[in-house]
Amino acid sequence: MTTRSIGLWPAAALTLILLPALTGCGRTPPDPRGLRADETLLSVSATARVETVPDQAMFTAGLSSIASNAQAASAGNAAIMARITAALARLKIPPRDIQTRDLSLARIDYGANRGRYEASNTVAVRVRDVKRAGAAIAAVTAAGANIVSGPNLSVSDPEKASLGAYGRAYRIARAKAEAYAGAAGLKVVRVLVIRDGGDGSPMMQMEQNFDRAAPQAPPPPVMAGTNTGVVSTSVDFVLSPP
Repeated sequence: MTTRSIGLWPAAALTLILLPALTGCGRTPPDPRGLRADETLLSVSATARVETVPDQAMFTAGLSSIASNAQAASAGNAAIMARITAALARLKIPPRDIQTRDLSLARIDYGANRGRYEASNTVAVRVRDVKRAGAAIAAVTAAGANIVSGPNLSVSDPEKASLGAYGRAYRIARAKAEAYAGAAGLKVVRVLVIRDGGDGSPMMQMEQNFDRAAPQAPPPPVMAGTNTGVVSTSVDFVLSPP
């Protein structure tokens, strides 16, 4: 009798050890997103338009000079470009807002100027006051620029200009979530994730071209108007029964 009772102990012990393990296998693992069993995840996207008044203008001004030899073409071009930059300086446009974009010197192998040389120089000019852009364009053409393109009107700090639109995009997303929840008989209980969709490319003001502009012909006034852009967001909302 003693021998039989001792032989039963290992089987009884094994049964007791396996029972908790089998009980644990029936548990539902937690949702990695943090949702409870009675909650629903809703992802909503929304956009908002932003209109801004441009506060700066960009245009390019340049000169094409033709002479009998390369040295003469370069010297003549440099002299007129010096007058152009001096005209901009008189308008209080600092050197940091004037950037060389293109320099070229080439022999002409066709047309009436065949065998002569052409020197070209183009600079990009930033005017930090749209109201002064027309005067700047008139100044460079009067100084001798015969290639003028622009202006492109933009906002110097587009991120700051878009801040209000980000808030509107979130409020639109929240309103859409409330509408979905109401239609499903649920309610919005919390926000899980807010994703920034960034801002889209703004609608730029139309560029005016004054290619081969007449030196004494002032351009028309530059009108600032407004630039329009779009910001977007995506929000994950948690819904639950009321």
